[in-house]
This record gives sequence, C-alpha cells and structure tokens, in this order.
Amino acid sequence: MDETLRLRGSVALITGGGRGIGRATALALAQAGADIAVSARTTAEIERVAHEVRALGRRALALRCDVTVYDECRSAVGTTVAQLGRLDILVNNAGAAARADVASSDPQRWTTTIMTNLLSVYYCTHAALPFMMNARSGKIINIGSGMGHSVATGNSAYSASKAGVWMFTQVLAQEIWPHGIDANEVVPGPVYTRATEGVFRPDGPPPFAPSERVKLPEEVAELILWLAERPPGGPTGQSFSLARRPL
Repeated sequence: MDETLRLRGSVALITGGGRGIGRATALALAQAGADIAVSARTTAEIERVAHEVRALGRRALALRCDVTVYDECRSAVGTTVAQLGRLDILVNNAGAAARADVASSDPQRWTTTIMTNLLSVYYCTHAALPFMMNARSGKIINIGSGMGHSVATGNSAYSASKAGVWMFTQVLAQEIWPHGIDANEVVPGPVYTRATEGVFRPDGPPPFAPSERVKLPEEVAELILWLAERPPGGPTGQSFSLARRPL
C-alpha cells in the first residue's frame, strides 16, 4: 500500500469545512487518499474546498448545513453515506465565540455559542454513530480548546462549551470503543485564521502567552490526519494538544 495514501477508500465528513482548520483538514485527508464531504453554512466556501479536493483526484461533496439544527446534521451525514458510500471519519470542527463577562453577556449569543460548539458535536456524532457502529470502525475527532481545560474570564460561553466537548469526548469514547470506534479531542492552541488575523501573526507569540507560537491551520490538520490514520486499538478518549503551555 502506498504509505502516502493510508486513507484510500475512507470517507471523511468535516464540519466548518469552508476555511481555516476545516479547509486544511479536508485537503490533508484528501492528500492521504480519503474522499471528503465538507459542510458549513456558506455555500461558496465549501464549494471552493470541494473543488480543491477534486483537483487532488478525490471525490468531494459540499453540504450546506447549520450544525445547530439536528435535522440538517442528520441530512449531511445521510447524504455523505448515500453519495460516497460510507463514513469513516467525522471531524467536528464548526465553532463560534462570544466574548463577554457573564453579567454583560447577551443570552441569545451565549446560547448560540453553546449550540454551535457543543450541541453540534452531539448532533453530528449522534447522526454518524449508526453507520460507524454498523461498520464496527470509525474515528471521531472533536476540535476543542485549552479554554475548555482552564479558567479564562470573559469567555464563559466558549469555555463552557469547549469544556463540554472535552467531557463529551471522554464519555463517548468509553461508550463506543466496543464497536471499534475511537473518539479524541484536538486542542490547537492559537491559530492564524480569518477570525484571528487582526490579533495574531503566524509564528509570533499571541498577546496572552509569550511561550506560545501562533500556528497555521495546516499544522493542526497534520495532527488530525495522524489521528485519522491510527490503526485499530489506537488512542481514544484522549486530548492531543499543540499548545506550548499547560492546559
């Protein structure tokens, strides 16, 4: 087997796949041989990523999906399986943030952040599990945050949602390992994306942590690819971090 195509024959669904970590992950998994479904709310972005995946010689789907709506998550999973034949890898990457102290926070934005960061992980995972359990294999990779492992004031919605993702990942892993499915969390640390380009600079330290280095999305994708390529019996229920400070 070509060692550069270790995911040949696999199918991956990536939420928040139109840009940043999601786009980089789609391309990394495609380069390793996987066919790719990317979902997000912005059709033009996911269509561009799907075009890039096809240019690598892989099949690709662009699935418009609001991950805060369970029926849309279920539809995205179902369409992936119907058109690409299976689902081996689920990367729960979609996310949102709402920075504010609890007292001054907007309840609707707070709720939307929880739904986007946490409920979406449950929704997509719940929809994917029947197919993975039937196949008795699968990788679920949830994008977490160091803020889900430690206290940071002014970010209660984001921190609470990412803490939930970490606990959900641990509980899930213990429930599904008998079915041959692994679930792990990836903590990227500071990453240079469209959302952070006004604050971060690649390879420089972020304002809040001089020991850190701002990474590119492709570096996060390398870790996600490594997890996706693990053989049966690999790690599950774990948190893999690219941070340069204690979580």
